[in-house]
Amino acid sequence: MNLKAESNQKTKNNTMKNIIIIGNSAAGVAAAESIRTQDSKSKIVMVSDEPYFAYCRCLISNYLSGSIEEKKLTYRDEKFYSDNRIELLLDKKVERVDVKKKKIVLAEKQELLYDSLIIATGAHASMPKDLKGTNKRGAFGFRTIKDTNDILELLPMSHTSCVLGGGLIGLKAAYGLKKRGQDVKVVVRSGRILSQVADDKAAGLLLSRFQENGIEVLLNTGVSEIIGNGDVKAIKLENGKVIGTSIVVVGKGVTSNTKLVRDSDVKIDWGISVDEYMRTNIDNIYAAGDVAQGYDLTTNSSQVNALWPVAVEQGKIAGANVCGASLKSKGSFGMNSVEFFGLPLISMGVFEGDYETLVYYNKEKQVYRKLVIDKGRIIGTLLLGDIANSGLYFHLIKEKADISKIQDDLLDTNLSYARISDFVRQDEKIYI
Repeated sequence: MNLKAESNQKTKNNTMKNIIIIGNSAAGVAAAESIRTQDSKSKIVMVSDEPYFAYCRCLISNYLSGSIEEKKLTYRDEKFYSDNRIELLLDKKVERVDVKKKKIVLAEKQELLYDSLIIATGAHASMPKDLKGTNKRGAFGFRTIKDTNDILELLPMSHTSCVLGGGLIGLKAAYGLKKRGQDVKVVVRSGRILSQVADDKAAGLLLSRFQENGIEVLLNTGVSEIIGNGDVKAIKLENGKVIGTSIVVVGKGVTSNTKLVRDSDVKIDWGISVDEYMRTNIDNIYAAGDVAQGYDLTTNSSQVNALWPVAVEQGKIAGANVCGASLKSKGSFGMNSVEFFGLPLISMGVFEGDYETLVYYNKEKQVYRKLVIDKGRIIGTLLLGDIANSGLYFHLIKEKADISKIQDDLLDTNLSYARISDFVRQDEKIYI
């Protein structure tokens, strides 16, 4: 998104504002950068409950697997904050937001006043309330650098690791643990993996790839308890079987961090409700990233799309609008990109339902490509094994383009730009 092209305006007065950003990841950093392109004078205070400079959360599985070092996760260092005159408060938890007095209250009871507030608190790993033993040493979520370091600390004492959940978080953890030499068992309550990002066909192909690489996946299996006297020793399945383990990673999705506004008048559902300007229902309070619930343009509903690029775009919009701009979001949609054991997957938008579909499958090459079409426009795509044209499909979904005239050519991996030039804006770079 080009802020200058879409906004082309600075803060209209020289009034110094006191801007607080809660959160120091994709949305929070993008908001701060956006503010500084519009306003060089106002005070920015950024509060984070983690002790780290901004790091790429979506790469912690690479850190777990050993393919990158911890220091490579950092994408904004100390110099960034000083150069942009950002007062950074690390390892500080915001307890609540007082919207009437326009202040935030930290856990240490310190109070900070704001003129404008951007909530970019992200999300946390979900722990099932009915699962016993999640507080034992050796039971982890998989969301932060600390989670990863705690897991790595136990690896030398562990031979078997168990992962609860067959979604992206769980499978990324399983992949990383396998790369570290662990005997990995994935326990999935439902009948398939990746139910939120892939259809039955794609999920089945990926399941086979995991099994071929020595990861045992137990489908239709629940866990009743994590066993151990302080430290994790085993998990007990609902069928009574006990599996010995020292490490249990609970990959049961994430929950938006809305607790700080639950006792306020800020409207929340799954996340904090925002409009296309990233405004909440309270004046001068914005939300962006994994905590924000806004318009999903593929389902025409309000959703939390907890994705890095969505967080960055929403942060940019919130930051600009705090400074008096009027940038609007066109909406977001679910989108994931991952590779397991040499098999890449890209999933966007809606991939199941009573819609028209275009499908290509090559069993020998392990290639599966699917487009989901509703009323002449693409609302979703699955690309497994061959991810060619993913940038084009992303653009066509986001622009809600009428693809009826080129529909028969869309799965062709050799699709030329000339063939679809009428359907893309000339000022955008489209990867096909």
